[in-house]
Amino acid sequence: MAASRNTGVRAARAAANRARMLAAARDLFIAHGYTATTMKAIAERAGMAVQTLYFTFATKRAILSELLDVEIAGDTEPVATLDRPWVAEALAAAPAEQIRLQVAAAGQILARVTPLLEVVRSAAATDPEIAELWRTNIAQRHTVQLRLAEALAGKTALRAGVDAARAADIALAVLAPETYHLLVQERGWSTDAWERWAVDALTRQLLPDAPASEGRAG
Repeated sequence: MAASRNTGVRAARAAANRARMLAAARDLFIAHGYTATTMKAIAERAGMAVQTLYFTFATKRAILSELLDVEIAGDTEPVATLDRPWVAEALAAAPAEQIRLQVAAAGQILARVTPLLEVVRSAAATDPEIAELWRTNIAQRHTVQLRLAEALAGKTALRAGVDAARAADIALAVLAPETYHLLVQERGWSTDAWERWAVDALTRQLLPDAPASEGRAG
């Protein structure tokens, strides 16, 4: 019993230390960029020995990669995006509601992760390893959008000339962190305004126009 309790205490302490190091790295990456942030600076910010930081993560790239996973998920649970409850809810919804749900979920994710993705995008220009991390992130986002687009196409005819693959590309662009950063953080849009715009953009781009009689009835 005592051994089990001690193991639990050690695990909780290790998790808390890991979270503190990740938080320190996030602050420094966003404030100073990936290249200018050193392992020593992260350790000092976290109040940890630099040897502990290396033992826990091994490399600065590993820290950035784990940070991305945590920021995208919003927690440390090992659950893939496509297995998250919001995806199941969106897949089960009617077409217009699916778009609304996926935009709402994207907004929550982008609010957390966009500053960090800007760090990754900037560093990718000069660091091959970070460039690969950026490409992986794009591929992962596309995988999610393609699954949602295929579900949408299975529920309704899409706009003329748009198939599931094209719909996924359109959603990837509309819900891109670069677009969110430009409109919300650079141009000062509220998150609600961005969400309304994204829902309207995807609805117009992906769904066919309502019949004229239906529009007049509305």
